[in-house]
Amino acid sequence: MSDDIEKALDWLGRPIACSDCPHQDRLADGRCEPLRACVHDRYAKRVERFFQWNGDLAGEHLDHPYFEVRANAARVAPIFLLPRLTEDPDETVRAVAARRLPRRLLLKLRDDPDREVRIAVAVRLEDADLAPLMRDPDYSVRLRVARRVPEGMLPAMMHDEDPEIRLEVARRIGLEWLMSMAWDDSSRVRLEVVKRLPPEKLGALVKDPDWCVRFVVASRAAPDDLEPLTHDPVEEVRSVARQRWTGQTAANDLIPD
Repeated sequence: MSDDIEKALDWLGRPIACSDCPHQDRLADGRCEPLRACVHDRYAKRVERFFQWNGDLAGEHLDHPYFEVRANAARVAPIFLLPRLTEDPDETVRAVAARRLPRRLLLKLRDDPDREVRIAVAVRLEDADLAPLMRDPDYSVRLRVARRVPEGMLPAMMHDEDPEIRLEVARRIGLEWLMSMAWDDSSRVRLEVVKRLPPEKLGALVKDPDWCVRFVVASRAAPDDLEPLTHDPVEEVRSVARQRWTGQTAANDLIPD
């Protein structure tokens, strides 16, 4: 540990004296310990440990001037004391509150100025409550929304500006919408699309500009759509297309007239 962490200093850099602490009775009971579990220490892990050992004191520290104390107290304080923390000046505290508050209070935090708070909200809200976050300015928030919204809401995110979001949409969107993403600008999105589309719909993608997409098409498309791919400029695509095409032709030759 560094010299800084080995010192018992409060959040203002002042030495900590157990004799001045209103909770010094906890020391004798082994419920706090200098350099290990102390509510006055500026080191967050020691503050966290203090409230793990003394959860009954958490509610008394939700207005402490040091944000680490408020944040760690909020993790274990009675939930009915947390609503006022939605207005806390520190985003860490608001994010902790967002992970515990009931849904009706989470709605207020959808417009929080900090993305970590909105992420915490996005992983807890469900269904239509997530709709406003589908257009959140932050990619990380929208990604979590794309992973959680009901399938029926995903078409609204098909044209998100970020390809990673569209990729997540392509993984989950209903098949009736999937073809609409077959011409996405991102080859990774198109690759996910051709992995999921029914074989009979893959013929429209035999000329995709990305050879990896064409390879999957050649591997999955209906045999009647394979002929153009038997002349593909990429050997791997030609090979799988010709193998399947030849096999289909041979099978047709065995069918009696």
